[in-house]
Formats: sequence, structure tokens, C-alpha cells
Amino acid sequence: MKKIVLFFVVCFLVVFNSNAQEQIEESVEYHSLNWVTSYKVALKKSKKEKKPVLIYFTGSDWCGPCKVLDKNLFHTDKFKAIADKDLILYEADTPRNKDIVSPEKLEITNDLKRKYKVRSFPTLVFVNHKGKMIGYKKGLILTEYYYPFIQSVIENY
Repeated sequence: MKKIVLFFVVCFLVVFNSNAQEQIEESVEYHSLNWVTSYKVALKKSKKEKKPVLIYFTGSDWCGPCKVLDKNLFHTDKFKAIADKDLILYEADTPRNKDIVSPEKLEITNDLKRKYKVRSFPTLVFVNHKGKMIGYKKGLILTEYYYPFIQSVIENY
């Protein structure tokens, strides 16, 4: 009898947890950002529009903190408003599944990682239109702490 009751309790918890997870995932609203697909194009756009380039170094398919940052920072109304107005965005992805990015883009990402001495993920590097670093933030911190940093980079550009 105890085994039957325990079985039903476990089944109930599994069903309840999966429904709660679906509700949480449905309530998250994602905003698409204008990520530039080429680093060279990002620099040209930066010069033309007089905006800094934010290079987001990530391991999109394996880095847990990157996934948290992506969800809690990049997919918010607040960040989208800042990015649309004041930033050029470029993602430098280092996935474990090499089919996600082209070999050419992976080579460019590796060059950028060496150039800006990126050794951990996530890392945000801000550069001017010449590729000179003007801001650097590595690791995952509370989302609200990114905004003053981003604003200071934009204001000093």
C-alpha cells in the first residue's frame, strides 16, 4: 500500500513540475536583437553610426552562465532599447557543436579571443570602430550591474 501511495505522489510531483516549467517558459518574452553577422561589418557600422561595438563572447550550447546572461540581459526590453539606440552587437560564439557556426566565423572568433585575451565565458568586450578595446566585463554578475557599465561605455564613446 505504501508503495502505491508513494508511486502516485511521485507521479503527481513529476506532472506538476513539468506543467510549472511549461508555464514559466511560456511567460518569458524574448526580444530579437540586431546581431551583426560579420566582425568587419560591425566595425564599419560602428564608424558610420558612431556607436561602440559590443562583442559578446559565449559558448552558446554549453556555457550555463552564458545562457543565464542571454536570457536575463539580452532578452529584456531595457537592453533592447539600449542596444537599438546606442550599440552595434556582434556575437563571438565558441560552441562545442561546431556545426552551429561556420569554420570561417569560428576562426575569426578565435582570433578575437586571442586579441582581447578572452579566457572565460561569458565576456563582454566593447571596442571602437578601429577595434580598440574601450570596455571589458567577464563572468556572470547580477543583471542590473551590467547597465551602469554599459552606460558608462556609451557615454565615454
